[in-house]
Amino acid sequence: MRLTTKGRYAVTAMLDLALHAQAGPVSLADISERQGISLSYLEQLFAKLRRRDLVSSVRGPGGGYQLSREMQGIHVAEVIDAVNESVDATRCGGHGTCHPGGTCLTHHLWCDLSQQIHDFLSDISLADLVSRREVQEVAARQDRRAGESRRALETILTSAVD
Repeated sequence: MRLTTKGRYAVTAMLDLALHAQAGPVSLADISERQGISLSYLEQLFAKLRRRDLVSSVRGPGGGYQLSREMQGIHVAEVIDAVNESVDATRCGGHGTCHPGGTCLTHHLWCDLSQQIHDFLSDISLADLVSRREVQEVAARQDRRAGESRRALETILTSAVD
């Protein structure tokens, strides 16, 4: 069973957006810096998330992305589905071509497991994740690190101008 990088990064980026939503639109550059996901990859993911109406974009200075609805109403499975991913435990992609001439003996078992995982992720909202203490602790660490990096860059730029 695998959850691809695309699905994991989409969930991570959406969680970052949810964590920083109170400050207004969030730039992809900020998400990229905090989460270590390339900006071009985030642009591709957010195009898909926008098409599925999970995020909306705000143009202009101070622009970025925001959740298109309350974080309680956005579930992890929706995010994964939006980037055309699925959590699939079968070896055949659920097509039933896992054995010469048809399905293998355990095909339906793995299909059932895949459905259970999808149902599990459908029950977890961004709000559920944001409320977790360990998520809050990691986010605080990331924000401190990003602030330190920004201050160091400002110091370098200021001294270069002087």
